[in-house]
Amino acid sequence: MRDKGDKELWLYGLNPVLEAVKSGRKITSIYISKQRHEQTQKIIGLAKEHGVRIEFADKEFFDSKFHKGHQGVAALVEKKRVLSIDELLAIPEKRGETPFFLILDLIEDPRNFGAILRVADAAGVHGVVFQSHRSAGVTSLVSKASAGALEYVNLVEVVNIKHAIEKMKKLDITIIGAEADSELTIWDVDMKVPLAVVIGSEGEGLRRTVKEMCDFTVNLPMRGTVNSLNVSVATGILAYEVMRQRLK
Repeated sequence: MRDKGDKELWLYGLNPVLEAVKSGRKITSIYISKQRHEQTQKIIGLAKEHGVRIEFADKEFFDSKFHKGHQGVAALVEKKRVLSIDELLAIPEKRGETPFFLILDLIEDPRNFGAILRVADAAGVHGVVFQSHRSAGVTSLVSKASAGALEYVNLVEVVNIKHAIEKMKKLDITIIGAEADSELTIWDVDMKVPLAVVIGSEGEGLRRTVKEMCDFTVNLPMRGTVNSLNVSVATGILAYEVMRQRLK
């Protein structure tokens, strides 16, 4: 399944399509399976309110175009606008909040990328920075994995995340790297300060040059036999530790 050109993207699944309509994303058309179930009625109702065209299609249409889990719902939408790094950095001040960003160092699995966006939305992260190459990017599968959270998370796509880190450091934003071998745990550091958490790739972790740019690194304390966690799970734990400290 390919996205429709450079300006449009296919979304599929109940939550991604529903959240796209609710968020006001520009939608060309929504496709509903003729064997649709009750949950699509909310999408149909909202689509009519927003003047979005609805088309009905056979199950074969969905099975031939989309991954498993399409749930008989798809939409052709305008691609999400990504922000510049300067636009992102201005958001916390406008909201009167302490900056909290996530920087993804080559997360390549779209399911992990989508799950991290779900975490970012839930934890109130101001935005997620990722590289334009060797990263999952904004795709249909990422949207599906995010369960619609993609619609609400501010994204910045850069050629090199190191440049974004440099800009943040100039604004006195603390850069914390997630690193299994760190001597510090997430409980040892103050996360109430302006900060950006850097998450390494699934197989490699943080690149050496990125790690060197961090003010310090932290690990997640482990007691189990298997001394590792999925990257999106680890991100969730880190993000909620930031929330916990800031809500004290």
